[in-house]
Amino acid sequence: MKHDADVVVAGGGPVGLMLACELALADVRVVVLERLTEVDTTIKAGAINSPSAEAFYRRGMLPDLAEVQRAAVEKFSSFLRQRQAAGASGVQRPPRFAGHFAGIMLRGDLLDESDPDFESPGPASEVGLVPQEALERLLADRAAELGVALRRGVTLSGFDTDEDGVRVHTSHGSLQTGWLVGCDGGRSTVRRLAGFPFPGTDPEITGHQAIVEMSGSEKLGAGWNWTGTGTYAHGPMPGRILTVEFDGPPADREAPVTAEELQTSLRNVSGVEEVEIHKVLSATRFTDNARQVPDYRAGRVLLAGDAAHVHSPFGGQGLNLGIGDAMNLGWKLAATVHGWAPEGLLDTYTAERHPIGAWVLEWTRAQVALMRPESHARALRTVLTELTGTVAATTFFAKKISGVQHRYDLPGGHPLTGRSAPDLELADGSRLADHLRGGWGLLLDLADDEGLRGRAAGYGSRLRVLTAVCSGRPDLAGLLVRPDGCTAWAADTPDSATAPDDLDAALRRWFGAPDAAA
Repeated sequence: MKHDADVVVAGGGPVGLMLACELALADVRVVVLERLTEVDTTIKAGAINSPSAEAFYRRGMLPDLAEVQRAAVEKFSSFLRQRQAAGASGVQRPPRFAGHFAGIMLRGDLLDESDPDFESPGPASEVGLVPQEALERLLADRAAELGVALRRGVTLSGFDTDEDGVRVHTSHGSLQTGWLVGCDGGRSTVRRLAGFPFPGTDPEITGHQAIVEMSGSEKLGAGWNWTGTGTYAHGPMPGRILTVEFDGPPADREAPVTAEELQTSLRNVSGVEEVEIHKVLSATRFTDNARQVPDYRAGRVLLAGDAAHVHSPFGGQGLNLGIGDAMNLGWKLAATVHGWAPEGLLDTYTAERHPIGAWVLEWTRAQVALMRPESHARALRTVLTELTGTVAATTFFAKKISGVQHRYDLPGGHPLTGRSAPDLELADGSRLADHLRGGWGLLLDLADDEGLRGRAAGYGSRLRVLTAVCSGRPDLAGLLVRPDGCTAWAADTPDSATAPDDLDAALRRWFGAPDAAA
């Protein structure tokens, strides 16, 4: 049966668009269905972590993200100027930001940047303040450049699957495709219709996040604040507020968020009766509902992003978790579409991503527990605040939040195996990331070893081979880097006698069998 597309992606937010771009890089015909007619301008995530920044860097998007960050930094400076002009007390630029845990700020000047987990971050470490709306616009432009068919204003209403593919039914007709991926958010239609189990914990909070025009805000505390009735945040951009009340989930998640609702919540949590909200520019409700599907795949239907896991937004992990899903799934699904995927490759998507998703759920649950307006949580916050005033604790939390510790459990004993490949600076002036832009695998030969290079023969466009010199790592003989930037194999110079057999195993595990003629 002729397919209208190799893959249909339901959901045109950042996760769906990132996945579509990864598929298009690998010459997969992909159609994205998005129910909204325009980019969603609702305030959501405000930053990306290290794995996300590295992913965009490896695809050549870092300059655009740096421009977005410059605009975000200017908004923060504007927030400080407005507070000074309004007569707020104690206004000063805070120490370098290294993240937060339940609103407890981590100071960048206490970060031990000599820690090995921060090794070789490269230029990606310089970008982090990227709001979700801006990222979605950049990804939509990139998807268009890559030839992705983004169909806005189209709603998925159902689908039928068989051994040959999926028939997707929409508000604008039906599509025949080989695979369907649900990137359609926490209330995913694809997840529900496919019958994925969704176990987890029920919500206990109602949260609001908004950009508003208001008066009386000079009496609000800047940053995160805890009170006897909940938690609120003010800043780091003009008009941005966030409130958390422990009175159960909202009665109606779909109802428009009004100025009256936000004002009532902010006054209740902050105790500042003088604050008045005159206009809502962007607003959303959220809860701490925390759930995750046990398996991200059911036959020819897969899930990514919030469709596979939901949790509170504390710590800014949601967007980044979804981008990681898209990077991990994209090349594996493309390999399956093109028919060269080794047996079980697609199943490694769940095996690798599910543990990270489970960690994020636990991480956010812990933060909700710390925010509770009761004496035991207050005592624990005091202890944790003291701890995060130390270099060791700040470094521990920053490594967790930034994602630099993320590692897949892959075969091989080298310390780099399973981790994001270090952004090595090569003798010709290029960096490792420059050689990953096309979404292919890379065998980096740092020992000018003809035998090593010969083992990569027969993989064609699946794998590129690069012989280079890296003075910064004289101990390293070679790296095998997957298309998602993960190190699949590494060898130091003294290990060269056993490295080839390990390399053969890694090549076949991730890139299948070489062409017989080669």
